[in-house]
Amino acid sequence: MSAREAGARGALVVFAKAPRPGTVKTRLCPPLTAEQAAELYACMLDDVLELSAAACARLGLAPLLAVHPPDAEAELAARAPAGFRTTPQRGDGLAARMESAVAEAAKAGHAPVILRGSDSPALRGELIEAAVAGLRGADLVVAPGADGGYDLVGLRAPAPGVFDHPMSTGSVLEDTLANARRLGLHCALLAPTFDLDTVADLARLAAARREAEPPPCPRTLAHLDRHGLWELGGNCAEIGHHRH
Repeated sequence: MSAREAGARGALVVFAKAPRPGTVKTRLCPPLTAEQAAELYACMLDDVLELSAAACARLGLAPLLAVHPPDAEAELAARAPAGFRTTPQRGDGLAARMESAVAEAAKAGHAPVILRGSDSPALRGELIEAAVAGLRGADLVVAPGADGGYDLVGLRAPAPGVFDHPMSTGSVLEDTLANARRLGLHCALLAPTFDLDTVADLARLAAARREAEPPPCPRTLAHLDRHGLWELGGNCAEIGHHRH
């Protein structure tokens, strides 16, 4: 696709890691082994990619997959649904890799550019739709996460410096918004969501499963059922197994 053709639509960039033991879901280890954590993340990633592909098709977005580490590009390209264009994440640290992903997508002619992680399997397609709608009036949209960060961020155009702050803190959302205001960007908050990073997050996922419409992550839920992993979240085991 030429840049001129690509410029007719925005892009959704999914940030993903290779599901390799010892490199993913490490905050779940223990109680999970590194191998169990990698298996869980693989299910999460497949759910996220499937939902993202469907959202892109519905909304007219270009589906992009930003891969880490770079040598996993072929591995994850084979895993992604048809239509995804896969590129390595570039930059020293997550902030630099995010800024690079936005800049590369914009250079290819895409606007707006929405970034989402692969750690939030409960994130619904409606949130991606809300991001697209929000960027018609805002320069930056962000979906707050339960840990003080965010699980989705969108920019109408590249904004160098907006991610220029530490990324592994409880003030990531606050810091990004502060940078955005400093850059003169108009910001809008979307509905909150959450990552599946810790044992405590299993309780959030179990509670979400009780809703009338369960989270859009059937592989993740089935994996947790099959291996009895809801029990890691203490009293979330019962609500994890039974929908009301």
